[in-house]
Amino acid sequence: MSESEQFNKGLEVRRAVLGASYVDGSLAKADDFMMAFQRITTEWCWGYAWTRPGLERKTRSIINLAMLTALGKPAELKLHVKGALTNGVTVEEIKEILLHATVYCGIPAGLEAFKAVHEVLTAEGALKK
Repeated sequence: MSESEQFNKGLEVRRAVLGASYVDGSLAKADDFMMAFQRITTEWCWGYAWTRPGLERKTRSIINLAMLTALGKPAELKLHVKGALTNGVTVEEIKEILLHATVYCGIPAGLEAFKAVHEVLTAEGALKK
């Protein structure tokens, strides 16, 4: 089966934001069952939503950080922190996003998000001591 244009567009953006090694590793590990998820994620999320002209990548990253905090999804949040940094979101902006989300989503969601993001920012060398 040939790759769709939407998949290829999505793959390009997904690699640019999340890193080619992460994306290519996810695709390489996918068996037939998981490839269905990889395909829909790459086509719909990255090929459709992320390639639309209405928002810059930085804005999309900001939205993702807030939504993943609200949903309580620290594993995805960690991944998207790296993407946000790639897309030009600063550490100070990330902190403000998390504080704003904490007010609306509650202290437990905010604490979980802060811990997850702190782990990534520390590992990436983005935090100043």
